[in-house]
Amino acid sequence: MQTINNFINGQYVPPLSGEYLDNFAPATGTVSGKIARSGTADVDRAVQAAWAAFPAWSGLSLDQRHDILRAVADGILQNLNRLAEAESADSGKTITTARTIDIPRAAQNFKFFATALLHFSSESHQRPDALSYTLRQPLGVVGCISPWNLPLYLFTWKIAPALAAGNCVVGKPSEITPLTAALLGEICNDAGLPPGVLNILHGLGPEVGAAIVEHPQIKAISFTGSTRAGAEIARVAAPKFKKLSLELGGKNPNLIFADCDYDKMLETTVRSSFNNQGQICLCGSRIYVEKSLYERFKKDFVAQVRQIRVGDPAAPDSRLGAVVSKMHFEKVLSYIQLAREEGGAVLCGGEAIQLPTPHENGWFIAPTVIEGLPTKCRTNQEEIFGPVVTIQSFDDEADALQQANDSPYGLSATIWTSDLNRTHRLASALQCGIVWVNTWMLRDLRTPFGGVKNSGMGREGGWDALRFFTESKNVTIEF
Repeated sequence: MQTINNFINGQYVPPLSGEYLDNFAPATGTVSGKIARSGTADVDRAVQAAWAAFPAWSGLSLDQRHDILRAVADGILQNLNRLAEAESADSGKTITTARTIDIPRAAQNFKFFATALLHFSSESHQRPDALSYTLRQPLGVVGCISPWNLPLYLFTWKIAPALAAGNCVVGKPSEITPLTAALLGEICNDAGLPPGVLNILHGLGPEVGAAIVEHPQIKAISFTGSTRAGAEIARVAAPKFKKLSLELGGKNPNLIFADCDYDKMLETTVRSSFNNQGQICLCGSRIYVEKSLYERFKKDFVAQVRQIRVGDPAAPDSRLGAVVSKMHFEKVLSYIQLAREEGGAVLCGGEAIQLPTPHENGWFIAPTVIEGLPTKCRTNQEEIFGPVVTIQSFDDEADALQQANDSPYGLSATIWTSDLNRTHRLASALQCGIVWVNTWMLRDLRTPFGGVKNSGMGREGGWDALRFFTESKNVTIEF
């Protein structure tokens, strides 16, 4: 049983209330530890520590800030196995996924933005009688709130650019997956990050998360999570004129044309449907296949999905692990039942899986493929965020585009075709923030990341992230 405390001003401290929450292990369904249940007083304590640290941190030379953030990246990699084991145990994902994707990407986030801060430039505008130039200055103390599906990966995706830009951070990881964020404090201390520059608070969203959003001395909120929570954050923060970056839900279409590279498409589509138990905001959960290819695809896709091994997340041969919580387990199963009620046919999966002891009470769900549902049904319109995909056919390019865009969400889309002209037409017309062509999850950290419609507002990544975490100031000098 592990007790996870807050990390404030470079030290691990208990919540001022003395209250703790249970932390569950998804693979066994049992309590694995206790998490600090923080509140308004803890947030205020962290904010004061952050503001006290801000003058010195923002005043460091770029080289000094770079060296510290690179040391954090190195520390993450030095603790790769320890962090991967913790991530797997805490979230239910396979240890292979944590070791090869989540933890290396967390280190890359710090490495990338440590380098980016050395090259982040402002503008100048000269005329015969005057010179105008732009300063990019840190905001001060910012709030970073991250989700449970990619715990350290997405926590560092927010923290690293905020720190690189010269801000101090009050961060909140999900209460469902707090462990690697807690370990990050130790790594930051070892890397020489000054006390108070990064503060990590644990607890419930409506309590500590809401207190971060409401705090008058927190100048910006970067949030990744549900559309419902994002709407509440916007409602509270907008009247306070805080900067907001909201990366919310997704219900991403995968458009497969008959002229695609079939073998590559099939392998990638299995991966893009079910990686991390389908708990990635970029998973392609709505699969649209050109009518002439549909029956072949359905047969081969279902055959491959049936071969996916769901098992103990710590086992190297497990391809899928457990979903993250009992509540989410029940939600995903309820959507599979809803799909049946809406007239869908379950081609494979569709049920919970019970593993042998000690995992007999773990939250495992068979990867599920459903066909025969209309575009407007709830199963095709609402975010399930689990190992569930629907497949439909389309007649032509116009039909594919209409079905793909008929969604309240607009995060990402994938196109499979060898027709370059079609690629350009669809990439321009798809209502989303990210389009992949003949690939999936190929991320260049220099590029903007975010969605449209109910998938959020603002962009993360590259210069967009550094601009979000700074304020521009124009200076004009007349000669």
